[in-house]
Amino acid sequence: MFISTERTRPKPWSESRGEARHPLMVPVHWLEWASKWTVYWLSGSAVLEVLEYVGTLSIVFGVISYFAESGDRVKQKHYQAWQVINTAAGKGGSGGRIDALEELNQDNVPLVGVDVSDSFLQNIDLAQANLVRSNFSSSDIRGGRFDSARLEFSDFASANVRNGSFRKATLQGVTFQDADLNGADLGGADLTGANLSGVDLRNADLRDIKWQSIANIKSANIYGTKNASADFIHWALQNGAVSTANNED
Repeated sequence: MFISTERTRPKPWSESRGEARHPLMVPVHWLEWASKWTVYWLSGSAVLEVLEYVGTLSIVFGVISYFAESGDRVKQKHYQAWQVINTAAGKGGSGGRIDALEELNQDNVPLVGVDVSDSFLQNIDLAQANLVRSNFSSSDIRGGRFDSARLEFSDFASANVRNGSFRKATLQGVTFQDADLNGADLGGADLTGANLSGVDLRNADLRDIKWQSIANIKSANIYGTKNASADFIHWALQNGAVSTANNED
């Protein structure tokens, strides 16, 4: 410790004064000499040593308290994130919801039933999120990432998910009715019971999708889909899908 360090007794002033190389430096040298004596006298003070111990202990207790309260800080952060999401419900724009949703997902907080309909959430990253029964209807989520997410019975009706990614996502019972999935990546997604009626699937990647139990694909546009199996193409066209370069045709 600094205060309790044993110190050498300073020289008397009669000896130290001669060390000043210039008369003008005598006052400065005297101040240095006086400071050395002050430190020497105080170094043996038990009161100051106790105070130094108290200061050290306060730092230790502060560190312990910081880590002990980390759980409360995380809860407060989650509470604030949910406030942002719920306050902006039903409103357009982002309203801070992108950061709030991503932070909650990064902390593995379930986002079951979250309602972000009519919102602007371009390029949001909710990979591996638990979004069961969530509502993204009429939202602009172009470039959104939902890889390996749980999205059972979620609502994406009329949503713009162009160039989005749903690789290996669980999309059982999802409603994509009239959604824009042009250029989206659905590789390995489970579409069991999904409603794809009126969906724009042009240029979408459909590699290894589970399509055999899709509930509705009527009027979906599958023009230019990538890596789709011949069986899927045949089944889709037989069940009301179309294949036209212009989605308005």
